[in-house]
Amino acid sequence: MKDLLVLVPKITNRLRYTFDLVLDKQLGLSFQLTTDTATFNAFEGAKFIYGDEAVFNNMFFKASHLLFEREINSQELKAFNFEDIKAIFPVYHRQTAAPFDLFAAVFYNVSRYEEYLPCVRDNHGRFEASSSCLENLGLLQKPVVNIWCNWLGQKLEQSFPGLKTKKRNYSFVPTYDIDAAWAYKHKGLYRNAGAYLRDLLKGDFNEIKLRNSVLQNKTSDPYDTFALQLELQKEFHLRPIYFILFGEYDQYDKNISVRNPAFQRLIKQLADYAEVGIHPSYASFGNKVKLKSELDALSKILNQDVTQSRQHFLRMNLPLTYHQLIDLDITDDYTMGYASKPGFRAGIANSFLFYDLDHDLPTNLRIHPMILMDGTLRDYMNLNTEASLSKAFELISEVKKVDGTFISLWHNETLSDSKRWLGWNDIYRKIIQEALP
Repeated sequence: MKDLLVLVPKITNRLRYTFDLVLDKQLGLSFQLTTDTATFNAFEGAKFIYGDEAVFNNMFFKASHLLFEREINSQELKAFNFEDIKAIFPVYHRQTAAPFDLFAAVFYNVSRYEEYLPCVRDNHGRFEASSSCLENLGLLQKPVVNIWCNWLGQKLEQSFPGLKTKKRNYSFVPTYDIDAAWAYKHKGLYRNAGAYLRDLLKGDFNEIKLRNSVLQNKTSDPYDTFALQLELQKEFHLRPIYFILFGEYDQYDKNISVRNPAFQRLIKQLADYAEVGIHPSYASFGNKVKLKSELDALSKILNQDVTQSRQHFLRMNLPLTYHQLIDLDITDDYTMGYASKPGFRAGIANSFLFYDLDHDLPTNLRIHPMILMDGTLRDYMNLNTEASLSKAFELISEVKKVDGTFISLWHNETLSDSKRWLGWNDIYRKIIQEALP
């Protein structure tokens, strides 16, 4: 027998997807949806109504219209204080168990509904944090979906003493984007000559000296921090995911040539102790043919299918980007996060399946929200090391409170412990220690 029976006016794809996410995936409750009042009345277990009107003394949640629509319309988001946090989609009914449509609020955030609506994008075509309703409500750094769902779980347990929700387990997943495997080595004659000329014109003789030293094997390449990463993985028993930029050289794609043997060896070595995914190039954005070429090339080097992905520059356009990944058999994407602000872009600290609003259907593409990126702290927010550590600890605490998954995004050059990243090795080590289960 199911843990819960829910009476609804009609069953839609949006409604089924949202109830599965909230009741099953978040609370661990089995449930059944019904539109038949007689079936509902005859059921003797835990049950509630989601719709327009209450029936007798049954538990009732007043619904808004969102989960019963197929269209994508501009939504009037009214926020109000609820418990210790804010909520959206307020509803008004004297018998409702919640003053807001929790299920609509969850769906709006997790489906990324607002990203389908007209908005101002940045110079890379990205939906910005400043356009996000969660940022504007001061909620971007709170996993509101988890918080709302946990509130619902407590409410259901109080109302139905025999009902028990299942506790989730917190986890930590470190990830790395390899945008440039080496700073000086393996760049080729023309790129090195161009770099020397640029440094000479700028009068940057220290850079010329360092480049000479690295190319003569007198000094290690500052971006070659892979041995350090392996040490951290062994010390803290980590299983990271590497996303490799494996596209042709371009304005925003400056990795080593995909034909370089040293680069290919590095990728195979990384795959020996970590998972490896594709980091689709900037130039492949919106270009499925180019993306397929990069994906096929990386798969060939690894001699295995590549099913994980994260967009370079976190460049994403819904639903086109996800449509292309699905078409190319990508099963897991780690792009869901902002470059300019840390936090919870979809309001949730767990993975979830992408809901395709254009086709009004759930998909099998699993989305893994990225919560914290090195460059966000250092470059976009201009935080010093102390403030960066404080912000990281704050976010880790928020994830641990809801038993979510903390996913960090770091780059190999950040661990060079030189120039603009001086002191960041210690920061990263402390973040890892704090983020461990």
